Amino acid sequence: MEVIKHGTLRRLAAPACMLALAAGTAVCGAAAYGPSFWPGAAVWAGGFTASPGAGMKAAQALADAAQQAQPAQGAAQEKPSSSGAAQSVAPAGAGQQAEQMPATEDTANAESSAQSGPQLAVDEFDVPQGDIPEGMLPLIYKFYPQGTGSGYIPCGNATIRNATELPDSEVAAEVNGPLPFSIELDSDQPQVLIMHTHATETYELAEKNWCDPSFSARSTDNSRNMIAVGAEMARVLNEAGINTIQDTTLYDYPSYNGSYEKSNATVRSYLEQHPSIKVVLDVHRDAIQTQDGTRYAPAANINGMRAAQVMIICGADVDGNLPNFKQNLRFAARWQAEMAQLYPGLARPVLFDYRYYNQDLTTGSLLIEMGGHANTLEEAKYSARLVGDALATLFRKG
Repeated sequence: MEVIKHGTLRRLAAPACMLALAAGTAVCGAAAYGPSFWPGAAVWAGGFTASPGAGMKAAQALADAAQQAQPAQGAAQEKPSSSGAAQSVAPAGAGQQAEQMPATEDTANAESSAQSGPQLAVDEFDVPQGDIPEGMLPLIYKFYPQGTGSGYIPCGNATIRNATELPDSEVAAEVNGPLPFSIELDSDQPQVLIMHTHATETYELAEKNWCDPSFSARSTDNSRNMIAVGAEMARVLNEAGINTIQDTTLYDYPSYNGSYEKSNATVRSYLEQHPSIKVVLDVHRDAIQTQDGTRYAPAANINGMRAAQVMIICGADVDGNLPNFKQNLRFAARWQAEMAQLYPGLARPVLFDYRYYNQDLTTGSLLIEMGGHANTLEEAKYSARLVGDALATLFRKG
């Protein structure tokens, strides 16, 4: 294993690395752009800034493209797992599944305290080494720090990236505001809904320094996709007395088209059946890839373990489509600050941009990217436990 520090890329295949760096890192937000991370694709994750005029149309075009995009052809689809399925509760008139996660022993702290050996900084962690097999492409672990300067608003020990045309001062005014909702602790009524508009997004199953360009990073096996990651977050919240349910519908399977329209209808059904729900979290994973196919895994050393870095995305209003965006932004800021306090380095800057993502449905609606398609499933699940713990801590503070 090799140690990576300060996001410096010590590649195992130097020529490939240099080509990747020369091309520049293109970041593809899986939730934002759909499966545009297929080999050869390159876009900025959260990198575009829309304007109220033409920029708004561009933002909407990207959102539409995300819903209309299709996974790569020829990618092997795995059959859903039939074992270990939790009892489901679906809202009336809906075909989706909702899991009430059982309370079990929280392993996040045990995993953290079990680490031994030299203590590394948050941006230092072991990375896989070895020759890259023929036909495969580099996979690079990288730490993404908080931003500074214009366009970055301090948020506790973290930041919010303002990719809108709103002045930084207006965004900053919301950062220290109170939560726009009140969570009822130890309630028998659901307070949080976790769902996954792109549930089939998945990860690498083993740590390595290379990726298979034919791997679509999609799976219908709920033990390997976003359902498994969301389940970890829900479990931690429930153990902390935050009544949380998880919707396990695969909105992006068998067709990727209209994923957000379908999840919108389902969330509305949940809110009608459970008006106690204050928070709706759409849990995805990112996809960071250069034009030559090199994939990047956002990572941080958290308590001696390599965690997948996460990124909250909060949408800004476009012609009245998100009238409650400032309340969502306030929630994002408080959650981000709590993560930075408890687990420095876990979160990348919050992305505040002209996105929709059904965030008009509550005053606590956010999307969160749990690592990227180059991270391992275990790294993402570990981060889900940390993220859930930070959220539970925030809610208990009020």
